[in-house]
Amino acid sequence: MGKQTRIAMWSGPRNISTAMMRSFGARADAIVVDEPFYAAYLDRTGLEHPMRAEIIADGETDADKVAAWLSGPLPEGKSVFYQKHMTHHMIPSMPRGWIDKVENAFLIREPERVLASYVVKRESVELTDIGFVAQAEIFGQVADRLGKAPPVIAASDVRANPRSTLAQLCERLGIAFDDAMLSWKPGIHESDGIWASHWYHQVEQSTGFAPPAATEEPLPDLPTDLQRIADEARPYYERLAAHRITP
Repeated sequence: MGKQTRIAMWSGPRNISTAMMRSFGARADAIVVDEPFYAAYLDRTGLEHPMRAEIIADGETDADKVAAWLSGPLPEGKSVFYQKHMTHHMIPSMPRGWIDKVENAFLIREPERVLASYVVKRESVELTDIGFVAQAEIFGQVADRLGKAPPVIAASDVRANPRSTLAQLCERLGIAFDDAMLSWKPGIHESDGIWASHWYHQVEQSTGFAPPAATEEPLPDLPTDLQRIADEARPYYERLAAHRITP
């Protein structure tokens, strides 16, 4: 058996996390999984999310089983296991020891842009919903173990220069960059979570990373209540942004 690389990519919602999953899913040597702790998160918290009942029924609610699978063997012929994770799913009762058994990377986006996009799909939002605090906690756990900062990529950098940013990310993760990562087939993919019909309308139409024009605009003006949350999230974002890979 050759080298097997398990990659946990940690992001908050309304980032380019699904496009990143598409990118790695386009590799012939890779399998991908979409938010494997989502069902357990909803089951444990009792939170009302769009399609809550369907997500719980379709997913694995035993978080320990999920964790064991994420650090387990890959199918024959595959050497990369890309895991799209939402940081806010990792509430205190979730197992985190398995994180030390995989390669970890972090995908960031400015909190103002995250919030402006989030409230289009779900009106109610709190700081915990957008994952910045948990992302910083997991980053700290990984950095403490490694003795250095793990890879951090910004959505704006990926969109502005996907080839350079992804090539550097792959190098940091110990895998070869593949040109196949720059494009993919449109539509819903078999690996998408059951929630794709609610959240993935934009990426469903995509065949590659969106052009950088949208990332060059000024930060959106937010209502007072959302700006308060953005201000609370900003220090956690800045902590990771200081280590981001630049194209």
